[in-house]
Amino acid sequence: MSMIVVAYPELKKKDHQKIQDLRSKYDTLYYNVVEPHFTIVFPVFNLNKKEVISQVEELSKGQEEISFCLRCAVLNKDSFNDYWHVFLVPDEGFSNIVKLHDRLYSEKLKNELFLAIQYTPHLGVGNSTNANECKKLVDELNSKDFEICGKIKSLTIAEYKEDKIEEIKTIEL
Repeated sequence: MSMIVVAYPELKKKDHQKIQDLRSKYDTLYYNVVEPHFTIVFPVFNLNKKEVISQVEELSKGQEEISFCLRCAVLNKDSFNDYWHVFLVPDEGFSNIVKLHDRLYSEKLKNELFLAIQYTPHLGVGNSTNANECKKLVDELNSKDFEICGKIKSLTIAEYKEDKIEEIKTIEL
C-alpha cells in the first residue's frame, strides 16, 4: 500500500466526456482505477497515513485554486515498466502545478521524491507497450486544435493498493 495525492480537475461536462472517451479506448491501465486527474504526489511508501495527511494539509495552506488549459498531447516512456503513455499537458497552469508539487515534496516528503524522473503535470489518456500506437494517438490529438480548460480546486489524499484507489481526505484550496 502507498499514499498518493491527486487533483481531480473541475472540467466542463463535454470536456470531461472527451477525456473519458479517450481513456475508455486507450487507457487500459487506469481507466477503471481512477477518474481523470493530475498526480501531485506519487506513491509514498515510507510515511504513514497520518504523516502524509498532516504534511499535505500544512503545506497546501494558502494555496489558491489553479486554472489550467490543455492544448497539447505528449508521449512519455514509463521509467518503471515497458509502457508508453499519452499525456495531455497544460500550457496555462503548468508552472503553478509544478510549484505545488515541489512544495508538497519538501519537509517530511522530501526523501520520497524520485529525482531520476522529471515531473510533468499531465492528465493521462492512453497507454500501451507499443510506442508507435501511443505516438499515433499523440499525432492525431495534436493535428487538431483542442483546448480543455479547467480548475484544480482541491487535493485528494488516497491509498493506492492492488490497482485500487481509496480516497482518504480531500483538502479544498
